[in-house]
Amino acid sequence: MGKRIIPQRRGHGGHVYRAPSHRYVTDFTLPNIEDTWGVVEDIIHDPARTAPLAVVRMHGGGKLYLLAHAGMYVGQKVEFGKNARIRPGNVLPIGYIPEGVPIYNIEAVPGDGGKFARSAGTYGQIVTHGEMTTVQLPSGEFKMLDPKCRAIIGIVAGAGRKEKPLVKAGKVVHAWRSKARKPVKVRGVAMNAVNHPHGGGNHQHVGRPSTVSRHAPPGRKVGRLSPKKKKRKR
Repeated sequence: MGKRIIPQRRGHGGHVYRAPSHRYVTDFTLPNIEDTWGVVEDIIHDPARTAPLAVVRMHGGGKLYLLAHAGMYVGQKVEFGKNARIRPGNVLPIGYIPEGVPIYNIEAVPGDGGKFARSAGTYGQIVTHGEMTTVQLPSGEFKMLDPKCRAIIGIVAGAGRKEKPLVKAGKVVHAWRSKARKPVKVRGVAMNAVNHPHGGGNHQHVGRPSTVSRHAPPGRKVGRLSPKKKKRKR
């Protein structure tokens, strides 16, 4: 009797593939507040993300978490709202941020808390303003966003994270465990036929068309998923 393939096991959500959310600090999003400020109280590590979090004590009481930018320090003042100054760490609508300024944790729609440029060392840039604001994302893609979408000024802290070698396999295991991922990956063609659709045979080969339908059952959904049809040039 063979095993279920890895996509099936991940979809089922067993203990190996379940993210340890009990160790995560918070489900971080930008707060819906305007014309106020706070002071950075501490900078902490969160296993859920590659960048550190800043604990901000608000002027009116209470605290919240922000993604730390490169160069953030304890005691730094952080401002919120369209009247905030153009300084790293401040949160403004992108319509009020000058062109060429690096930004991160950018909202896709106003009020969603931030979706783009959240991993360590990443940032986007304001390109042009108009009815919609054009933002260049870390991937190089240009995206048209509502000027009311908010973002944090600066570059996400933690750049250079990948430059330090992990050195040994045990550290790789612990690094991936916090993300609920397996540290090793076995090729399907190297498995037995009962364990994977690409397995078996007298030599390692797929042995059938590698493209599968998006409506295929989980045990068959491996390889290249239904490539989009190219538009015919007129």
